[in-house]
Amino acid sequence: MNEASRDRLAPALRRTWLFGAGADRVVHEAMAQSGADVLIQDLEDFTPPVRRHEARALAPALYQRWREAGALVCVRINPLEAEGNLDLQDVMPGRPDIVAYPKSATALHMRALDASLTTLERALGIPDGTTEILPVCETALGVVNLREIAGASPRIRCALLGAEDLATDLCAERSREAVELDYARRRFVLECRAAGVEPVDAPYTFSDVAGAVQEARHSRRLGYRTKSLVRPDHALSLRDALTPNVSDLAAARRIVSEFEAARARGEERALVDGLWVEVPTYLNAKRLLGQP
Repeated sequence: MNEASRDRLAPALRRTWLFGAGADRVVHEAMAQSGADVLIQDLEDFTPPVRRHEARALAPALYQRWREAGALVCVRINPLEAEGNLDLQDVMPGRPDIVAYPKSATALHMRALDASLTTLERALGIPDGTTEILPVCETALGVVNLREIAGASPRIRCALLGAEDLATDLCAERSREAVELDYARRRFVLECRAAGVEPVDAPYTFSDVAGAVQEARHSRRLGYRTKSLVRPDHALSLRDALTPNVSDLAAARRIVSEFEAARARGEERALVDGLWVEVPTYLNAKRLLGQP
């Protein structure tokens, strides 16, 4: 990936992270055409063990196709104590931008993956440290250990919250309303912000796009700017739901303009659209507008 593409897809702008089956060529092409920002070849749960060798063999050509589609390339490997090192040996020649680690629960997992990536980068002539690590936190332990996990490697710029495995670990019943994930979702965004990494929201794993959009809008209100997904046909709708629209930007401009005018008059705050705007709201509006 060139630097322009990497800058364009800074962590906060990676709105949609699409998981797909590792060995399914039809799914791979649908993913390439989906418009998702990050495409993830899943060698773990989405690939039966008997097809993992086939999936790994597809990696170099697949990653090139996805890059041509304008996406960042990610691969979710298996745990290192299982087939993870074999996954890495076979897929790293394709130079994935990001390696996702399943059921990330401790800093030890991250340090071990960092070391494996460093060895392979040097063997393959890839600049040291350029392959990112994405912890996938899909257990209770992974969520509560997020800051320890995020601080274990400078390769970590984002962390992803799980859904199905997390609900199972919590002994919770899975639902469209996702009430069973509510506390974890709120805690995860808090822990990620404290750790200085971008939180990626859990996927909506039901088929209806309306429910996916509703969940994305709720997540955005909690502080998420990016979301994972499992259906290519949800990607564009979710990107729209997570991206500030014309109305959002206009409101932010009013806040900035009227607050600055109030300050110039020596006033401590400004009343904008019925809201008393103070410094934090002003700074948040500037961030939405991309202003320093």
